[in-house]
Amino acid sequence: MNTPSTYGPTPTSRQLAWHRRGTFGFVHFTQNTFTDREWGYGDEAPAGFAPSALDCRQWVAAAKAGGLSALILTAKHHDGFCLWPTATTTHSVAHSPFRDGKGDVVRELSEACREGGIGFGIYCSPWDRNHSAYGSPEYVDVYHAQWRELLTQYGPLCEVWFDLANGGDGYYGGAREKRSIDPATYYRWTELYAMVRQLQPDAVMFSDVGPDVRWCGNESGYTGITSWAKVNPVGSAPGEVDKQRLIVGDPDGSLWRPAEACVSIRPGWFWHPTERSRTGENLFKVWLTSVGRGAGLNLNIPPDRRGLIPETDVLELRRFHNLVDTFTAVDLANGRATGEFSPLTDGRRDTYWAATEPTTEIVIDLGQNADLGGLWIEEAITFGQRIETFAVDARKWGGWFEIARGATIGAQRILDLTPINADAVRIRILASQAPAVLSRIMVFAA
Repeated sequence: MNTPSTYGPTPTSRQLAWHRRGTFGFVHFTQNTFTDREWGYGDEAPAGFAPSALDCRQWVAAAKAGGLSALILTAKHHDGFCLWPTATTTHSVAHSPFRDGKGDVVRELSEACREGGIGFGIYCSPWDRNHSAYGSPEYVDVYHAQWRELLTQYGPLCEVWFDLANGGDGYYGGAREKRSIDPATYYRWTELYAMVRQLQPDAVMFSDVGPDVRWCGNESGYTGITSWAKVNPVGSAPGEVDKQRLIVGDPDGSLWRPAEACVSIRPGWFWHPTERSRTGENLFKVWLTSVGRGAGLNLNIPPDRRGLIPETDVLELRRFHNLVDTFTAVDLANGRATGEFSPLTDGRRDTYWAATEPTTEIVIDLGQNADLGGLWIEEAITFGQRIETFAVDARKWGGWFEIARGATIGAQRILDLTPINADAVRIRILASQAPAVLSRIMVFAA
């Protein structure tokens, strides 16, 4: 088979690695855990940060129980409290009772992730409601210095996370006032992005506008039924794009910026004593509407005041992982495609089948009657994203019956099917911007 030409933008190597991570985790943990807040005001005394049994290895074990491939830590949230002993401020763990002032949560989690064989990423809020210089050029130097510490002292990072919450009321060293900034220009984003590229070239950068990975436009863990990994840029700083475009993307987009769906296992991002976690069944539905639509899923798992992921949350994470494993356990299509279609069922992501026309169909004979429960389709995204709509048919009693219809595919489209007995499956590409290039099709037993 001739190698097809690329169509439109394609992922970089770091974006492709991000796609392969699939489901990963956020860890929101700071003073808010102890004050029962979501956004700290910035006047919280460092002495309030006092987890009684913090164990980052337990966090990693909980993540792995849920099938999460990486953890991203809120090293500094909007309250300005730093979970590492930074040289830029006294508002940090170095002035808390944690580990007698010698603690470093960022280091403990980075080491636990490496030991556990999962990726590690960092969130550091640009807004700082504690720092007296916030709103002036002096603070931006401080913020960049904080990132330089984080980018150079904790080993390889898989993701760097920029929040779009910027400016408002705060403590600000005792001023207790409202301060406004222009988020597009104040933080010197271009300079900061260049620092990340230089010091952590393999890390993707997330914000609502990228530059590598975009926000999905909500905090509920889903992206659109139509979900393009490509966009047309409308701004370069967080907060400069409308949410609806974030959900869908742009079919004629010139840049590859796939969507990351973020959601918390609990109602809040930080642990609160009165809140309970989502069930494993609910998390499975979230997975289908995020990863199942070509996005990445960033699932927040907040530690409690002990510094541990609650046992109830770990149980639901394990249930979620078991549901995904059960759903994908038996691939009825494995090795069943023949002739030109054989690369689609060889189980490999580096092989592909290329169509010659924008509309086409692929038939996979299962060799026997079986109860079908799910379907997984992948475009070979190294050649771009092309497919606009498709349909799925099942063959029963010698006739074809349509059982599903979808929009974009991209990195993957996962369909949870009402169980149906059939002996063959047909994928019809109904509309495609260019002839489709597919890498894998899996048909899961019910």
